[in-house]
Amino acid sequence: MQPVLLGVSFALLSVTCSPTPDALAEDTKVARGTVVATDAKSLTVKVRDQEVAFTVDSKTFVEARGAGTKTRAAQAAGKPGPTLADVVKVGQSVAVTFHEMNGVRHASVVRVVAAVSATSGSLAREPESLTSSGTVQSVASNSITITGAGGGGATFTQTFMIDERTKVFAKGAGTAAASNGGRLPFNELVTSGDRISVSYHKVGGQLHASDVRVMMKAMH
Repeated sequence: MQPVLLGVSFALLSVTCSPTPDALAEDTKVARGTVVATDAKSLTVKVRDQEVAFTVDSKTFVEARGAGTKTRAAQAAGKPGPTLADVVKVGQSVAVTFHEMNGVRHASVVRVVAAVSATSGSLAREPESLTSSGTVQSVASNSITITGAGGGGATFTQTFMIDERTKVFAKGAGTAAASNGGRLPFNELVTSGDRISVSYHKVGGQLHASDVRVMMKAMH
């Protein structure tokens, strides 16, 4: 069973309220570069020879090594979670998924990545992302199948491929994974009967799940 990366909640950065991928798909892009500045409301990344500024808020999701540990430490201290500057540092390489509205670039996802050289940074359109919601019918080692209802009373069944890149957002997932290096088998987080929302891309004729959000657990 594939281990999956878990999302964590932040004081200013939250996974549970992130904008739906289908709402952003048309204008979503990815910038890859090096962080040159960060504060509570913004992030500036050097992409090749230009500095690009992004706004961050409670809808921004941050993926970085050690974020879960810092979240637990903040909560133990009575704080809701770490800030962006606590987990993303100047000099780190990042991939920022963003959309632009009224001339302002809003970061929906900030992911710390392997080093990006001064000449290899990029600013490009993100492959189209789609969203589907339904009830889990089955979970296999590398796939998940859901069923649901469409317009006019029609029903559907969809199967999505899952792998180590698939992120799962579920209540209590971070706590459950704390003793396992931040990862857990997919079938320990998502089970038959769960009501979920899946963000996915079409890859080579298959549907690849990038994010799985558990909206309601099944009563077993």
